[in-house]
Amino acid sequence: MNAALHPDELDPGGRIHFSGADRSLIEEDQIELTSIGVDIGSSTSHLLVSTITLERLDTAYVVTGREVRFASDILLTPYAGDNTIDAGVLGDFIHRQYAAAGILPEDIDTGALILTGVAARRANARAIGEIFAAEAGKFVAVSAGDALETLMAAHGSGAVALSEQGDAVLNIDIGGGTTKIALCEGGEIVSRTAVDAGARLIVLDAGGRIDRMEPYGAKHLAAAGIAAGVGDVLSDEERAAVAAVMAECIMAAVGGAAVDGFMRLPPLGRAGAARAVFSGGVSEFIAGQREETGDLGPDLARAIAARAEATGLTVEPARQGIRATVVGASQYTVQVSGSTIFLDPEDALPLRNLAVIAPALELGDEIDADAVARAVREGLDRLDLGSGETPVAAAIPWEGSASYARLSALGRGLVAGLRPVLDAGHPLVIVTDGDIGGLIGMQCRSEEDVPGAIISIDGIALSEFDFIDIGEVLRATGAAPVVVKSLLFPVE
Repeated sequence: MNAALHPDELDPGGRIHFSGADRSLIEEDQIELTSIGVDIGSSTSHLLVSTITLERLDTAYVVTGREVRFASDILLTPYAGDNTIDAGVLGDFIHRQYAAAGILPEDIDTGALILTGVAARRANARAIGEIFAAEAGKFVAVSAGDALETLMAAHGSGAVALSEQGDAVLNIDIGGGTTKIALCEGGEIVSRTAVDAGARLIVLDAGGRIDRMEPYGAKHLAAAGIAAGVGDVLSDEERAAVAAVMAECIMAAVGGAAVDGFMRLPPLGRAGAARAVFSGGVSEFIAGQREETGDLGPDLARAIAARAEATGLTVEPARQGIRATVVGASQYTVQVSGSTIFLDPEDALPLRNLAVIAPALELGDEIDADAVARAVREGLDRLDLGSGETPVAAAIPWEGSASYARLSALGRGLVAGLRPVLDAGHPLVIVTDGDIGGLIGMQCRSEEDVPGAIISIDGIALSEFDFIDIGEVLRATGAAPVVVKSLLFPVE
């Protein structure tokens, strides 16, 4: 079934329709969606085509199957100059991969467009967005900074799932420009960091000359005692030397240390773990899956492997290597909110593609507003949303009594934590799994400084990596349809 899904086309009964078939989504017991995950980064770009199978469970759909139908070639991200991506070359590549997969843009039901590194810059993001303009309504677009990319790589590589089975696991994602490190315990990421070390900080031509060099590539050369610039040839010994410096930088960060001048995120703050999963482009050199040159990938892989062995680090196989961040393809679920909705003003809906933050909250008999605010800010920072540039929805777990004291503390904490988002003119969007949507919305409107709209709905279960569309309220019931689009990571 390849009909195009339009989440914003709601009939008066609130059902979501497939435009290519005369039926409603919630009338189907099982549906299949054609999903695309596209990862465009500073160094490489590629895509996956998957079939997602969903089955209805009460008012929601759950994923019961995910089959990768096509994995594209790996493209070295093309540059037109001044660190701007050549959108024409990139667009041609994407369309060639569509043809190789045997699909047309209109066949796509949903997808995730992941922009990382240089690709996430405003000028590049605009140009890349134009490539996917025809499918814009179907894609979740994620501009992934270091923190979010670290989380996505750790999920995509399988490190998070592996940590559920026993001891802690490190995910070490070595890419072209940066290395992201996540410490996973009990199926959760408990700490993460990132350093400026990667295989394509220094790009070489076929003769071994430096063709392009990033500022941090020059820093690593200097640290290795090598005086070289663009146009100079790096000998095998010099390549090994600079790779060794990068490897020392990475392994120091793995051990919890702060590497002066190269940290992109705060250090892990503790020794890592005895087991590790490698992902990113360099991981495929470590695993012997790639041999081509043109950068420091083979040299860095050898240096990292030697140091991992010397430190007794057990290397576990990755479910995904270079494709660890692109396996987040989109899935669709449908839920219907409860009737205790707060909506002010009444025309604040519909909303589309809101990123969901899931603060780590334990709401006891007495709620600490300051603790709620800290958890909300941490939730924003985990997904690189702390600047307030984009609207978000806060997913709040709720249990216990809806007393004034508890609601007041929760409202104060939410508004304080979301202040950058609210001050930027975005609405306050609260989604709870308990029956307090109307109450917490009224509380925030009457007693907190919320300059814009407030949308508070309940009876919806959400988690991190979800994105939601909220349709207009169904006048007959007071309920609102909610489409949940999740980044879907492999489980086997």
